[in-house]
Amino acid sequence: MFIQTEATPNPSTLKFLPGRTVLEQGTLHMTGPTEGAQSPLAEKLFAIEGVAGVFFGSDFITVTRSGVEWQHLKPAILGAIMEHYLSGAPILRADAAPLEEGGEFYDEADEDTVETIKDLLETRVRPAVASDGGDITFKGYRDGVVYLTMKGACSGCPSSTATLRNGIQNLLRHFVPDVQEVRAA
Repeated sequence: MFIQTEATPNPSTLKFLPGRTVLEQGTLHMTGPTEGAQSPLAEKLFAIEGVAGVFFGSDFITVTRSGVEWQHLKPAILGAIMEHYLSGAPILRADAAPLEEGGEFYDEADEDTVETIKDLLETRVRPAVASDGGDITFKGYRDGVVYLTMKGACSGCPSSTATLRNGIQNLLRHFVPDVQEVRAA
């Protein structure tokens, strides 16, 4: 098994591509061992000293480090991922909570605007954010402000504010004149 790695815009996060499906649908962002308990692979990764976050995408895993350099972490992470896939264990435990985003808020009168925003996020923004090892989800829309959540490599990335303000805000303003601002939820 060959696992590729890619740098992300976030120097604390590295993207691992196992060449296999990671999650069939959705994404999962775990920020500690408690959240990682729903996945045998995440448990192995959080057991490695210096692993501070784990994110599962459709075909990639991003790992966020804290206090330990990549040259010391990378071999252990590669080993844990390879061992997991060779074991045949599932990514998520059978009793894991369903992957739900939920918690959206917006006025029913804005439903058409929200659908356009979600479509733009899904078709134009999410693929670019996923290529950087992260994900972005819609949280809400109120008074011309779109609220989004950044996950994975994008969570805590130094350039995520610029991505929200310059990239996504400009895109949404262009296609949805009612959008005035984009904020992190």
